[in-house]
Amino acid sequence: MPHTIVVRETGGAEVLRFEPAEVGEPGRGQARVAVTAVGVNFIDVYFRTGLYPRPLPYVAGLEGAGVVEAVGPDVALRPGERVAWASAPGSYATHVVAPAAQLVRVPEAVALDVAAASMLQGMTAHYLVHGCRTTQAGDVALVHAAAGGVGLLLIQLLVEAGATVIGTCSSPEKEKLSREAGAAHVLGYDAFADEARRLTDGRGCDVVYDSVGQTTFDGSLRSLRPRGLLVLFGQSSGPVPPFDLGRLNALGSLFATRPSLAHYTASPRELELRAGAVLGAAAAGRLHVRIGARFALSEAAEAHRALEGRRTTGKVLLVP
Repeated sequence: MPHTIVVRETGGAEVLRFEPAEVGEPGRGQARVAVTAVGVNFIDVYFRTGLYPRPLPYVAGLEGAGVVEAVGPDVALRPGERVAWASAPGSYATHVVAPAAQLVRVPEAVALDVAAASMLQGMTAHYLVHGCRTTQAGDVALVHAAAGGVGLLLIQLLVEAGATVIGTCSSPEKEKLSREAGAAHVLGYDAFADEARRLTDGRGCDVVYDSVGQTTFDGSLRSLRPRGLLVLFGQSSGPVPPFDLGRLNALGSLFATRPSLAHYTASPRELELRAGAVLGAAAAGRLHVRIGARFALSEAAEAHRALEGRRTTGKVLLVP
């Protein structure tokens, strides 16, 4: 029987409810997909807690992969094709009816669970390396949460582009994974800014990729060289409080940005470009996608607890 994970009130992981659902028919420009795997991301937590407002009730989730069951008019996809997506609301489900423009075909060489694990975090890593700035050979990049889902992919893409990566993480297991992904140095969070400067002979890093937010923000700024860039793309430790922009001047005419994937996949062309690059690299064996944990769809609450408790590495999936 079809099921979804419904959020009827904001709050802790316990508000994620496993409920039976009706499967709708696709309308014009839509496709109905039988879901094989669902990606779990911190943005799902932000919606669940109310940090990012969303009308209630709603079906959780944005990312997944599966097989097309039916299509509406004006859709080029066909039943039986394998597809993946990063921005289809209601993806914590056994079936999804989504705009076909948001679905991308999955190469035969890529398993559907790997595709589900690649889309949001893989395309995020891609725009961080090839969108927010143009990574140059010889750059030094600091990557926080280096053993997380984005972190491991980000390290690989940075190294492929010629950068030296300094990672931060919180355990020996995560350090090992970060080094295997290509990080040249891996630090703990204590005094990471001082260590980053020491490793760069006092110069500082060209760019810092910060998905942690509140607890790392100040150190991230202090890790940068003059005219360096801070890319704040998440806030797993909480939002960054307002701060005086004059500090960017005092620390060396720094740049800072708070991007989102939606703005870097806003057109069909850019979505196809980023998804194609990520899935193509996975198909060719150049990008290793680590699936760190799998939970049944009915265990969505426990998946969120594991993610929020930083008990996971790589990607967390729900399996309908």
